[in-house]
Amino acid sequence: MSCGSSCGTGGSSGCSSKMNVFDWLSEMEKPKDGFDAVEVKFKGGRKAFFRNSNNLNIITGDAVVIEASPGHDLGHVSATGEIVRLQMKKNKVEYNDDLKVIYRIATERDIEKHLESKNRELSTLYRTREICKELEMGMKMSDVEFQSDNTKATFYYSADDRVDFRELIKRLAGEFRIKVEMRQISLRQEAGRLGGIGSCGRELCCSTWLTDFKNVSTSAARYQNLSLNPSKLSGQCGRLKCCLNYELDTYIDALSHIPEVKAPLKIERGTAKLQKTDIFKRKMWFGFDGDSNWYPISVDRVKEIQKLNAEGVIPHSLELDEEDVVEDNTPLNSDLRQLDKKYKKKGYQKKKKKPEGSASVQNKTFTAPKQPKEASKNPPKRKKFKPRNQGGKPNTTSNE
Repeated sequence: MSCGSSCGTGGSSGCSSKMNVFDWLSEMEKPKDGFDAVEVKFKGGRKAFFRNSNNLNIITGDAVVIEASPGHDLGHVSATGEIVRLQMKKNKVEYNDDLKVIYRIATERDIEKHLESKNRELSTLYRTREICKELEMGMKMSDVEFQSDNTKATFYYSADDRVDFRELIKRLAGEFRIKVEMRQISLRQEAGRLGGIGSCGRELCCSTWLTDFKNVSTSAARYQNLSLNPSKLSGQCGRLKCCLNYELDTYIDALSHIPEVKAPLKIERGTAKLQKTDIFKRKMWFGFDGDSNWYPISVDRVKEIQKLNAEGVIPHSLELDEEDVVEDNTPLNSDLRQLDKKYKKKGYQKKKKKPEGSASVQNKTFTAPKQPKEASKNPPKRKKFKPRNQGGKPNTTSNE
């Protein structure tokens, strides 16, 4: 499979699975007055819109040289045509003369210069961190992005408080001979730029497709009956995982049909306290003081008992099946329980061997075993063995 068909970037230099866009309008015939804006992707999933004022024949995945301030930069086309109009409308970007233009399609020389500038980023990042330690600045330098013409570099950092980096800019500009731009990013944006593998075993959402970071609160974990353990609920950025919001609406809708138990249920045996709730099975487990068993009740039965208790009526029992009792907090309807029920119903039991002196053995008639046939008087002759010499020819002498 080619690069263009697998990831939609259409070239080895632009092939990346990070923040790709599937252009579902690329195979359609473009109108004569088509939209000439183009979406271009850069390092770390950063995207921007440019005008194709020179009417270049550009397709998705092409490396293009675009206008920058100052100088020029190189990026890869991620979308063209009408889909860019939709993206600009979504991001609230207006199409006007303020949009920067695309100069040309990148040549081999442009790509070589671009790779040379990228090779400087790692060493520059290490040196910048050393300078930050020398100046005792309370900031974390996470990434550096050089412009393709080596005239400008953007330094991405994260900090808890405001940082005065005027002295840092002077040191960086004097040492690397470039124009310095400092850009503060959040911890989630930092994780998206660096990338990684989440606890689910997949690549981080913020580094593959997620662009809009929504607020995540601990109430999302409470609604889903998750353990409020910070080490399990936090992502690589140190904040609550964004995936806690994915199924939150489904849980909230399911919880709207489950009653809120503010006080224990009262029955003749005693008071039953809520221990566990299965939201989607619509079952609630209750337990009594001094009893290690949990008793599952349907949601409708819980509402009925609550209504009776409000009227001052105490029901006789919780109306349970003995098979539904959960002992020692073991899961209900486990595989072992299902197998036990299966074999009990079908009556699979091992047959016992009867002793030799039983009545059935004594009354049983035995038939005499068949006698073997008499051996024939003339046994078959055996073939004579003729050894061979080393040459493979049989010897002239016989063993008669």
